[in-house]
Amino acid sequence: MGLRIAAYFVGTTTVAVFIGVALAMFVEPGQYIDPQMLNTTLSYIDVVDVGKKLETLTLHDRIVGLIPVNPLSAALDESMLQIVVFAILMGVALASIDSVRAKPLLDISKSVQELSMKIVSWAMVIAPLAVLGLLAQITMQVGIDALVGMSVYVGTVLAGLGLLLVFYLTIAFTVGGIKPSVFLSQIREVQLLAFSTSSSAAVMPLSIKTAEEKLSIQSSTTDFIVPLGATINMDGTALYQVVAAVFLTQVFGVDLSSGELLLLITTTIGASIGSPSTPGVGIVIFGTILTNIGVPASGIALIIGVDRILDMSRTAINVKGDLTACIVMDKWLPSEAILSEVNQVEEQ
Repeated sequence: MGLRIAAYFVGTTTVAVFIGVALAMFVEPGQYIDPQMLNTTLSYIDVVDVGKKLETLTLHDRIVGLIPVNPLSAALDESMLQIVVFAILMGVALASIDSVRAKPLLDISKSVQELSMKIVSWAMVIAPLAVLGLLAQITMQVGIDALVGMSVYVGTVLAGLGLLLVFYLTIAFTVGGIKPSVFLSQIREVQLLAFSTSSSAAVMPLSIKTAEEKLSIQSSTTDFIVPLGATINMDGTALYQVVAAVFLTQVFGVDLSSGELLLLITTTIGASIGSPSTPGVGIVIFGTILTNIGVPASGIALIIGVDRILDMSRTAINVKGDLTACIVMDKWLPSEAILSEVNQVEEQ
């Protein structure tokens, strides 16, 4: 089950990212942003220097630049992808050595994680007020056109999530034989909870209950797929992040080559898998993607004002993806009754 669901999750995440890229390239929401709004919001960023600096780097240089020569220097320079690569190497190394020797560092890492999440939660409490002030200032200085420009970006993300929903409904009908109307009706309660909480982890118990009682999925499948999906199956988040990344490249005038676009897709898939199932944290992880494509992480200030509604929407899609995965795995794997009969035959 683990090998099959890993391939399935990577496959659906890849589909979600390609949907986002195609839609963002077609609509070009960044072209609707008034340059005056950009200057008002990010007047402290030298966009021209950022673009020139990126033009001097080849794809080979960027890939080599992912490996940190000095982790402390990477932290001071805010090279987020280098920090992520260093963390991956540390994690693999800790998993490879004796558990007794690894335990002290693991305990420290857990404490640092809890500390970081607590500080982020405090920041997210005051974020709505800060964003309200930012949007009010922009609207007063630029006019109502600022809101119109951002509405095109929001519409692009929601349209992408809608296409991803159609993709899930098609899978559920093709593999599980469940009609779209029936599927949406059966998962209505868990969808409302996911939309209101913006957390896949918070709705995990209800997701398991819905899969077992209303979708008739065997418990051995739901107990494994739903918790794993809440951790790494973030298709809605991946689509949102790639649309936002392409949107900001259009706003800042950063042209992406085919190789850079492929690197963006790969980075987005990895970042979505590593995104915690906590409200608002996706926008923090998003900063690691921006720095790799030549957009200053401060560009997040442009989109953070509408992030909450998009966070709620993509969480609902993420939960749909977990439930769809349960349907696929339930059909793909033999049932518990068949396994029991096989065991009895082998014993005889």
